[in-house]
Amino acid sequence: MKEKIYIGVAWPYANGSLHLGHIAGCYLPSDIFARFCRMNGKDVLMVSGSDEHGTPITITAEKENKTTQAIVDRYNKEHTENMKQFGISFDLFTRTTTDNHDKVVQNIFSTLYDKGYIYKKSIEAFYCKICNRFLPDRYIEGECPNCGNEKARGDQCDECGIMLDPQDLVLVKCKICRNTPEIKTSDHLFFALSKFEDKLLDWIKDKKYWKSSVLNFTQNWLKDGLHDRAITRDMEWGIRVPVEGFEDKRIYVWFDAVIGYLAASKEWSQKKGEPDKWIEWWKNKNAKHYYFLAKDNIPFHTLIWPSILMGYDETLNLPYNIPANEYLRIKGEQFSKSKGLGVWVPEIVEKFDVDSVRYYLSINMPENKDSNWSWEDFVIKNNDELVGTYGNFIHRVFTFTHKNFGEIPKCSRLDNLDKRVIEKIEKAHKEVKEEIENCNFKKGLRAAMNLAQFGNFYFDQKQPWKLVKSNKEKCGSMLHMCFKIIQASAIFMAPFLPFSSDKIWNMLGHKKSVHIASWNDALLELNIGFLLEKPKPLFEKLKLRDLMAESDPFSNLDLRVAKIIDVKDHPDADKLYILHIDLGDLGKRVLVAGMKPYYSKEEIKGKNIVIVTNLKPAKIRGIKSNGMLLAAGGGTDIVSLLNPGNAKPGSIVFIEGISRKPLSILEFEDFKQIKMTVNEKQQIKYKEKILQGEKGVIVTDKNVEKGAIVS
Repeated sequence: MKEKIYIGVAWPYANGSLHLGHIAGCYLPSDIFARFCRMNGKDVLMVSGSDEHGTPITITAEKENKTTQAIVDRYNKEHTENMKQFGISFDLFTRTTTDNHDKVVQNIFSTLYDKGYIYKKSIEAFYCKICNRFLPDRYIEGECPNCGNEKARGDQCDECGIMLDPQDLVLVKCKICRNTPEIKTSDHLFFALSKFEDKLLDWIKDKKYWKSSVLNFTQNWLKDGLHDRAITRDMEWGIRVPVEGFEDKRIYVWFDAVIGYLAASKEWSQKKGEPDKWIEWWKNKNAKHYYFLAKDNIPFHTLIWPSILMGYDETLNLPYNIPANEYLRIKGEQFSKSKGLGVWVPEIVEKFDVDSVRYYLSINMPENKDSNWSWEDFVIKNNDELVGTYGNFIHRVFTFTHKNFGEIPKCSRLDNLDKRVIEKIEKAHKEVKEEIENCNFKKGLRAAMNLAQFGNFYFDQKQPWKLVKSNKEKCGSMLHMCFKIIQASAIFMAPFLPFSSDKIWNMLGHKKSVHIASWNDALLELNIGFLLEKPKPLFEKLKLRDLMAESDPFSNLDLRVAKIIDVKDHPDADKLYILHIDLGDLGKRVLVAGMKPYYSKEEIKGKNIVIVTNLKPAKIRGIKSNGMLLAAGGGTDIVSLLNPGNAKPGSIVFIEGISRKPLSILEFEDFKQIKMTVNEKQQIKYKEKILQGEKGVIVTDKNVEKGAIVS
């Protein structure tokens, strides 16, 4: 019987587009591992889906003035399509709003409740008088008591990874209205996590093969002692609590989401017409469970999910390995939907060869430490390694052979260098396999690339352009060995580069997909005599200048929040102010702006505004203006500044789904090509997308007519 491998992948919130931090964090590594396991004869079940019940969903719905259902429907559809486009080979990518998921969650909840692992407790909770509601954790924001991050949520700090209770935060604010909430008493149900402490300590004793970061994180939590966690929250969106008296509350998303791993397995079985097939992975003690996620999710998978399984049904398999990745950052900052920091998947799959992006993310994967996405490095790695080494070797072998032989030639006698080819292939066959088995994907890819580098060395040493004239039979043997390297490389690269590997496999005369081939087919005999078609390059070189030019013009902007700290009359102009502004970490600047007819000094001083920080400086009536503020007007005498609320000076203003690649200096003529207008809700619109800042949607300071132009 085939070995069973279960792969659970973290569930993305359905409140925004996926970015490359999500892909590098868990979706690409899980896909590499799944494809590799299938090629090695293992029976793989890989599942995930949209996480659709969290407060991030309701916050997004409130920002956009849409229903929560409309938000999750939109992003589940987008995420599902993006996963396919990126080649992530899920057996099932589902969602947490299915009837099946609801049923499984309520069943587990009720079972734990009946066993005494869930109990009632009155707690002090934050209540916002302005919003007239209790505030779930993600409606709360404050300073992390552990690392000082000012943007920590009420359940967790994304910067240091510590899990929190809302009361742990310092300087708490309501995320919706920004006012300070008060404390009130509320009844909630708690999961008795502390009861599983001894079992968890015993369970992780043999997990020495876990990543040190995962093991240390988990052990530190256990050393500090586990605390029971609220399992209900005050909100209307989510799975209902199957306990009398809690009809106005919903099940907490941390409990809801991890149960998706089991629920999705059952849904997959039902869709296959074999309702009990999930048992082969969940109650077979020889099956191994792998969970792929980013580091902020570690405790949910090493402590909370195992505890739920232990309490619910001890015959179910616990995780075997949890190879959590660190963060992919951009310019040192964490990818973030809320900050608009990201390289967005819908944009990437539209503009680039997916295998090129997969290559860069794989070779730059944040396996043991944070890594950075860099457009410059992306171009270098693509051109020098993927095109210059791997693609170049394949293309030169196919091109030369097509021209001089027309088919895959046979092999005669081998010299010592030819025999080294066999040794190199066998070495790579072993090394790549061992590294991927241990979830060392960067090392696995590097081992595969080493074979291609040797192929180029071998080709140059043999000099087939001379050999074909002096000894064509020997040249044919040499090319035969090159094709052996290519065939092996197609296998070794298939988990990393699924699309190009399939093309190469077919170019070698194999009719079926490389993804149903065996790992040992790397050592397969060649299809001698197979007629070759004239090859085309597998990968294209990129130019950074062209790459930036192809971007949406909006991505060239560097929009930031600034605070006006002083206002003076321009000495030589009746309608101009000289504004002294604070951009936080970016320093202070002087702007010249024609706001005098529309705002008094008292009205404008102290305001937060939105400015274009990278606009080419200009002298206006003798005073240098270093940037430009944004305001809306047209059709009336009203001109209204853009209002980012009380956002932090220097914070980014963005449009989700458009990557930020600001130019160092933006010409005014280029800025004029970016047409922003005001909608009926006084929000700023660009190509049907809404301008946002760290405090939510950007609106106008004064009401202006719909369609007013922002300039």
